[in-house]
Formats: sequence, structure tokens, C-alpha cells
Amino acid sequence: MTLIVDIHTHVYPQSYMDMLRARKTVPYVHDPQSNDPPRLIILSSDDDSSIPLDKRGRPVDASYWDIDVKLAFMRRHGINSSVISLANPWLDFLTPAEAQIWAERINDDLEATCARVNRATDPDGTRALHEKETLFAFGTLPLSAPSPSIVVNEIKRLKSLPHLRGVIMGTSGLGKGLDDERLDPVWEALQETQSLLFLHPHYGLPDEAFGGAEATSRYGHVLPLALGFPLETTIAVTRMLLAGVFDRFPRLMILLAHSGGTLPFLAGRIESCILHERNFIANGGDVQGPKRSVWEVLQTNIYLDAVVYGTAGLKAAVAAAGSTDRLLFGTDHPFFPPLDGKEDEDWPSVTTNYKAINASFGDDAESVAAVLGGNAARILDLK
Repeated sequence: MTLIVDIHTHVYPQSYMDMLRARKTVPYVHDPQSNDPPRLIILSSDDDSSIPLDKRGRPVDASYWDIDVKLAFMRRHGINSSVISLANPWLDFLTPAEAQIWAERINDDLEATCARVNRATDPDGTRALHEKETLFAFGTLPLSAPSPSIVVNEIKRLKSLPHLRGVIMGTSGLGKGLDDERLDPVWEALQETQSLLFLHPHYGLPDEAFGGAEATSRYGHVLPLALGFPLETTIAVTRMLLAGVFDRFPRLMILLAHSGGTLPFLAGRIESCILHERNFIANGGDVQGPKRSVWEVLQTNIYLDAVVYGTAGLKAAVAAAGSTDRLLFGTDHPFFPPLDGKEDEDWPSVTTNYKAINASFGDDAESVAAVLGGNAARILDLK
């Protein structure tokens, strides 16, 4: 049997939902007076005063916080193991005084949830990974804490939690992007502990990039999610490359959401622009510039999820990564559910990924098995 591991799957613990319900500014949860489901408003474009409060954001159901619903989803789609993570916007919006408390609470909740599920599905610890449903997790970080040392301490603490396999983080970092030198202690801690960083977008691009608020309102989430998220990831990682982050921390391991955005496709153009940039010392300027090539970084430091929904994107990802060994299956659950609300049917967002993987590598059964679960089990030491 092929082991299937979902490395891109989110959960909002009940405590997190309660916190969002108590807020009135983005991000927040609004409970309509009717029997309609709660509304999750996490993007600034969702919080449009011209839209009635009961229509803003997106409706959310128990799939966002109920682990039993997550397990049912896994069984429905043949998934053996999921690496759950808090979804955007994580804890970026918290005040410095709150950040550490909430990070520890959320991460302890994730550990307890994984432990409870894994004991229930394999009480004596003898079943193989592909014979049960198991959960692992990426922890969240208190990035708004008063000092990076608090973030570093949480990274190190997570290594003591048996079911935590890394951390998830957005592209804002400490508020100024991922090329911020104040993040060096964080990169050092991740490298030292060999903790995988799952880098996920949230902030997108300004509405003006898509034609203004009118366009984003008319077309819903299509422009910010389909274009803004991938470009956000590409820009963030390119800034890290230009700032020499991968030169200073050559063993840093990063998993990029959505197959790295547009990075695999644009890697050659990025490298060419670097080689021709007169500001860099290598070309007679006075700015250091990156010492390692984008190709080396992609094939050494970067892993890509397979949440790209098409063969063209998957083949670009593999071409950039150098092999299928750095590509990992994911679903992005509970986002993109069937719009008819039927819980007993397959999710097109998942089956599309399965079809794309098989269409891309179907002649190579070993590669298909590696992408679907073997790579994740090896990289994250899932046992």
C-alpha cells in the first residue's frame, strides 16, 4: 500500500477560534444572529464596510477546528498521516505581551491532540504508518514577542514535544520581511535544531496590483489567492536569497507552500538578474549580494509542497528542485471545500492534486509513492 502524508493541512483549535471571536478587527470571527455558520475574516480585503457583516469573509464549519472531521476527511481521501498546522494569520497580530503565552498554549494543544489521536488509532504502537490515521504538527511561533530570544526558546522547546515536526511561519517575519537581520537568531535556531520551516503566505499584494478594491470585490478571492499568495512567497524567498540568509545558514530547511509560488518558474530569471546587477560586489558594486545561486538553494535548502493543481506546475517544481525527492503532497484542508456542502463526497481540490501527481509521474511508481508520502516520512521522521 502507498503511504499518503498530507503536509499542508490546517486547524484552528477551539481556543484560537474563541480568541478570534473576541476581536473586532482583522483577523476576527463573526457569528451571525441567524443559523448561518460563523464567518472568518482573515484578509484585509474581506473587511469591506460596504459588505454586510454577515457576508464578509468566508463561512467556516467544524472542519476548521474539529479533529474528528479532519480524520473523516483523511479516511475519505485515503490519507494515512497529516502534519497539521495553525492556519494564517497564525499569531502575527498579537501584542508583544500575548505572543509567548498563546504560542505555548497553541503548540501544547497541537501536541496533545496528536498524542490523543495516535494513541487511539494505535494503542499498542505496533501498526505500520500506512495502516492507521496519525497526526503530527508544525508549531507556531510568537513572532510579535518583545525579543527574538523568546522565539528561539520556543523553537528549542518544540524539539522536546514528540509529535512536533517543525514550525509554520508567514512572510512578515518580525514585521519587516524575511531579509530582516533581526531574524538571524531565529534562522540559527532552526538550523541548529534542524527544524523544518513551513513558509506560508498570507499578506498577498496590495489591492492596487489587481485593479483596486472594486476588482477584488467583484472577483472574490480569485486574484489574491491565485496570484497574490504565490507572488508573496516568491518575493519573500528572493529577499532572503538577496540578503544572504542562505549563505549564512547553509543548512536551513524550508518547505514552501503552493509549490513555491512562482519561484520554480522564475528561478532562471532571478539568477540572470543577480548575475547582471551592478550594485553587487561581484559586478563592481558595493552591496554583497548572494554568494550561492538560486539553483543551489532550491536543490539544497528548499522543499516544495505539491499543492499546485496541475502538471505544468509540478514539472516546474521538480525541474527546479532537481528531483522528485523534494516534493511533498498536501491538500490545504479545510480550505477549498466542495461548494455544494456535501460532506460525503470527494473534494475536487484534493482529487485534482492526486490526478496531477499521477499524470506527471505515473510512469514512475517510485516517484509517485515518494511524492505522496515517502518523502514526508523520510524528511520529517514520521514514526
